[in-house]
Amino acid sequence: MVVTYDFINLNGKIKSAFDQAEQISSDGVYILEDRSEKTAYIVFSLKEEVGALAKALKIFENNSVNLLHIESRSSKRLTGQYEFIVEADAGSSSILLTAVDQLRDLTSYLKVIARNHAISRETIPWFPKKIKDLDRFANQILSYGSELDADHPGFTDPVYRARRKQLADIAFYYKHGQPIPRVDYTEEEIKSWGIVFRQLTKLFPTHACKEFNHIFPLLVENCGYREDNIPQLEDISNFLKDVTGFSLRPVAGLLSSRDFLAGLAFRVFHSTQYVRHPSSPLYTPEPDVCHELLGHVPLFADPMFAQFSQEIGLASLGAPDDYIEKLATCYWFTVEFGICRQEGNLRAYGAGLLSSFGELEYCLSGKPELKPFNPEVTGITKYPITEYQPTYFVSESFEDAKDKMIAFAETIPRPFGVRYNAYTQSVEILDSKHQLENLLKNLSSEMKTVVDALRKL
Repeated sequence: MVVTYDFINLNGKIKSAFDQAEQISSDGVYILEDRSEKTAYIVFSLKEEVGALAKALKIFENNSVNLLHIESRSSKRLTGQYEFIVEADAGSSSILLTAVDQLRDLTSYLKVIARNHAISRETIPWFPKKIKDLDRFANQILSYGSELDADHPGFTDPVYRARRKQLADIAFYYKHGQPIPRVDYTEEEIKSWGIVFRQLTKLFPTHACKEFNHIFPLLVENCGYREDNIPQLEDISNFLKDVTGFSLRPVAGLLSSRDFLAGLAFRVFHSTQYVRHPSSPLYTPEPDVCHELLGHVPLFADPMFAQFSQEIGLASLGAPDDYIEKLATCYWFTVEFGICRQEGNLRAYGAGLLSSFGELEYCLSGKPELKPFNPEVTGITKYPITEYQPTYFVSESFEDAKDKMIAFAETIPRPFGVRYNAYTQSVEILDSKHQLENLLKNLSSEMKTVVDALRKL
């Protein structure tokens, strides 16, 4: 059994202690800013035995833990069991944690919800539980689309900056469930897109991986990919949903690594809609619509690559900051600048390569250093962001890369597992034996379906 120590914002009076416990599953995990109040809520279900509740309460008494409140109800987590919640004086964190450790042997589920930061053995950063939760950080961007550095090609162009802001504003006001607003691109923007499109499509047959080359014609057929037309995010998103369940969401600028990776856990890719400056059509210092649609989008239509991308996102949920950095670096060297081996040849699958004519040629030229993809090594490798990569990591296949990411995710220190439920588009926190038993039952049912189908072949 896993015991988790969570934090929840308990500002103001409460009607029921259970009401606060419910916020953990619906709103996520918070660290309370006001540390003056020193009470904690302990939610637990007892193993079925006579006198179990009396034994549980005796543990608090023996450890001199003062109980301020107690409630019970039918458990929503464990079918057929009761759930108890006690409010305890947490003046001494060590004493309370000692009592919790002793209580663990009597329980089938236990969670501590603390008002006081000091009660926890570790903090769990907030992360989205439902796809709609992505609305909560979509506008917490590091730089707005119109905020350009002094060395940006469009820095001194007021018309370009105004256009960037116009497109960024569309993303800023977007909410989950809405159709993505269509953009009426200008002739100048379409011209820049056309130059990039024309140059890259010359190299795709010989430099891109076979999955990319299989999917690209489908985007031409279904989503309006042409030299003289910039496809609309809404059309592409609908196409991706039909084939892998991925979707696009407009974004006004750069997100933090934690927030961006969290989107991938829900098979959501945050995409810009603005176009690079016309003075440098083959160069952009940050992601633009050419990079997103020509580099990233095609492989999100490949089932194995989509799953690999989602595994990185799921691994990021609740991960400590140092592991977020490692996961973001693995993302950089795979989804952005990955190379794979296919039929004895090296082929590019990273979006940063597939959307850059010059680096796409360079990465397979034999000049850069090539290393096998290994998340433990890749995740701590330094990289430049304004020049071609001196080192690329090679995956044997998308499935091999996915299996290595899953194995790496198992090393991330967090007191629970996570699972994406595609039916509800939500992330389930796996932190009780009962949940795992139900999951095994579902897997067993799926295996029976597979075995039955095999028999009929």
